[in-house]
Amino acid sequence: MKNTIYIALCTLLFSACIGDDIIMDRVDETLRITAQAASIAAGETFQFVARFTNNIGETEEGKVAWRSSDETILSIDQDGLATAVAQGVVTISAEVTLEDGAILKQEMDVEVSMVTVEIELPTSRSGVIQTTTFYDLEGDFTISVVDEKLVIEIADNYKASSALPGLYVYLTNNPNSINDALEIGEVEIFNGAHTYELENVGLMDYDYILYFCKPFRVKVGDGEIE
Repeated sequence: MKNTIYIALCTLLFSACIGDDIIMDRVDETLRITAQAASIAAGETFQFVARFTNNIGETEEGKVAWRSSDETILSIDQDGLATAVAQGVVTISAEVTLEDGAILKQEMDVEVSMVTVEIELPTSRSGVIQTTTFYDLEGDFTISVVDEKLVIEIADNYKASSALPGLYVYLTNNPNSINDALEIGEVEIFNGAHTYELENVGLMDYDYILYFCKPFRVKVGDGEIE
């Protein structure tokens, strides 16, 4: 009897996803300048970097067009390498032309002065895990870089149902799919604080933590990394 109920619940979850995958997999495109400078010393260069993710959460290289509002003050090539020419203030922009012809843009002001001042990225990010089913899943989390490793700290208010088979946790830019997601591993702790450590992953590489019932390809919960 217990097995019958269990199978019925899993079948219900699985069926709920059929027919919705194509629609649900779409997300808003994002563009973020991930290496920034507030000022660049005249005569020096600075490498700006931007990350673009498309409407299914994939990171696409070579899509960003860079522009400077005044090339006589600061020029920038299509790889994001800026050259400070003369003192002044310019606006640089990273732009991506989307499939529908719309322009996704991020801008920032940069001063050409006597010194180069790089803008430091946040040292940590955080979020809240929430269930997207009737199974228990909740808790706070923080991610940071420690000794060149990405550390995900799940807080002591975390709890998850142990009833699901094959519950896995991922990092992703699309909270609706595990396609192109980074698999962290199978969930082994269902209550209380614990930590994951990952190598070769940057703090700004992903925007969501995702919990997925892998055998049935069913999303169980997520948390936006803010």
